[in-house]
Amino acid sequence: MKTYFLLFLALLLSTDIFAQTRPVKILFDVTSANVEVHQATIRHVEMMSEEYPESEFEVVLYGGSIDMVLAEKSTVAEEVKKLAAKDNVSFVICEFTLKRKNVPVSQLIPGVLTVPDGIMELVLKQQEGWGYIKESN
Repeated sequence: MKTYFLLFLALLLSTDIFAQTRPVKILFDVTSANVEVHQATIRHVEMMSEEYPESEFEVVLYGGSIDMVLAEKSTVAEEVKKLAAKDNVSFVICEFTLKRKNVPVSQLIPGVLTVPDGIMELVLKQQEGWGYIKESN
């Protein structure tokens, strides 16, 4: 009987420890044109936003990653649209990248937002305490 009580107590304590995970804020930095990187980013954001619904996630895109958020070119368009509709997930693309590539905002997947400068977005959010993940192959 004592063994069962100790096992129950250990289970209760371990469940309580996992339940106390504090909400976090995480940036995903995507610069690659590689569709495998885009797919991995979607997997990571999808899983984490489900597991940690009180946390916030932002995917920051610039440079070669632009196709990930273009409605006519993205291999993950439906997933981006679905995730961007969630309250705790955002996708942002650098306006400098859009300008340099001569891409109008109207070509973005619905729900994708813009920021003036992708790198500055990363820097400012990290100063606010956001965690940082560089998505790569």
